[in-house]
Amino acid sequence: MKLLVSACLLGVGCRYDGGHNQLPQLKELLKTHTCIPICPEQMGGLPTPRPPAERQGSRVVTRDGEDVTEAFLRGTAEVLRLADLYRCKAALLKERSPSCGCGQIYDGTFTKTLVEGDGLAAQLLKKKGLTIYGESQIGELVNELPFFFSI
Repeated sequence: MKLLVSACLLGVGCRYDGGHNQLPQLKELLKTHTCIPICPEQMGGLPTPRPPAERQGSRVVTRDGEDVTEAFLRGTAEVLRLADLYRCKAALLKERSPSCGCGQIYDGTFTKTLVEGDGLAAQLLKKKGLTIYGESQIGELVNELPFFFSI
């Protein structure tokens, strides 16, 4: 199966602070599946490191008040293009991210307050019909992989 995966979860230093969130469990997944690394923020032209950003309604704004929505939309468009190109049915994404977060994201006040919602890329991937998993759901993803082969 071909699966979109947040690049930071694969160990790529693309987080806003230049770090990563590598998941050791992905090594097993990589043995049997193609994981396509994505970082909507970098793919949209934002540098690494960069100021932290959070969603504020339909916009994405940095802590300094800069509106970076257009860069997030450009990156998301590239992610959607990859999903089509590789015929991906699912994605494993970084939780709480303003682009990849699924289920919960930060509320836009930069106080680490979580609210229900999705990052911009996760939201549009869901609309496209992909099944989205956060990194805490990797076990669930592995258990459901046989389902995707039956589709």
